[in-house]
Amino acid sequence: MQRSYTAIIQQQDGWWIGWIQDIPGVNCQERTRDELLDTLEITLRETIAYNSEEAHRATVGNQYQEVAIQI
Repeated sequence: MQRSYTAIIQQQDGWWIGWIQDIPGVNCQERTRDELLDTLEITLRETIAYNSEEAHRATVGNQYQEVAIQI
């Protein structure tokens, strides 16, 4: 399942800066727009993987369920 996220980007003082509005903490800065978009994608993937691992580590034992919630 593929999901889309929205990146907010802007050029400021010779740098491109941006963040993913849906996921707190995913923000980056690069010299070019293309580099910024690549770095945002990498950081987003890493953050989602890390958050998933943390959620699984927080469960006690093997008795848990994963339930998809769509909004």
